[in-house]
Amino acid sequence: MTKLIEDRQEQEFRDNGVTILRGVFSDWVKTLQDGTTQNMDDPGPTARIYKGDEGGGRFFSDFCNWDRISDYKDFILNSTAAQIGAELMDSKRAQLFHEHVLVKEAQAGVPTPWHQDAPYYCVDGPKTVSIWIPLDVVPRETTLEFVSGSHKWGKFYRPQRFDGTALNEDDGLENIPNIDDHRDDFDIVGWDMKPGDAVAFDYRTIHGAPANTSSTSQRRAFSLRLVGDNARFVRRDGIVTSPPFPNVALENNAPLGGDEFPILYGQ
Repeated sequence: MTKLIEDRQEQEFRDNGVTILRGVFSDWVKTLQDGTTQNMDDPGPTARIYKGDEGGGRFFSDFCNWDRISDYKDFILNSTAAQIGAELMDSKRAQLFHEHVLVKEAQAGVPTPWHQDAPYYCVDGPKTVSIWIPLDVVPRETTLEFVSGSHKWGKFYRPQRFDGTALNEDDGLENIPNIDDHRDDFDIVGWDMKPGDAVAFDYRTIHGAPANTSSTSQRRAFSLRLVGDNARFVRRDGIVTSPPFPNVALENNAPLGGDEFPILYGQ
């Protein structure tokens, strides 16, 4: 099978915890835009809508809708995303964890706080990748940003909701560093992006994004969360995970499997 990712991109992903992929999903933009419209018109039970203190547009977030929104399912099952993910993870297979749509309407005054994805999740494994695909033009000043190399720090920081409140107050984790007030102390990377581009990053990589201050433009993004070889389901007593997956019956530390988590590439 023809390789889809350059050696340089694989190395960037390993070294920096993030890499840019230009134009890899250009043929799927309309499909994902249509799916996002349907999702916003008919949100799932986990949907969250945030608004800034000064009003403006909504920051819409929803996940785990791929089995009811045909456009999402089409992309997940039939695009090259799973193979790209497997190559970046250096994994024999790529398995779905979940999808996540994030929409910042014009003048949505809510930033995406700096965070890691891994501490939110009920999954653990050595090979992970999030593939974040913008469905609108994203200038550098409002793009998703990453702290390069933070996936190698060996730390999990306290997860918080997008309104800044802690997901679990007493989780025993430390707060994430104050990156905004000390940007020069970190190697922060980000790119201007077009629909069909993507950034791929490790679940442990710290990332965040500013509010959308544009008076006319929205920022829609579809994020696909994949895991590779040896992924396991994790239950943490008294800890809320996001997504919660309340109907999954897997035991703690069981191999990830079942209809919610199909293998998309490999065996």
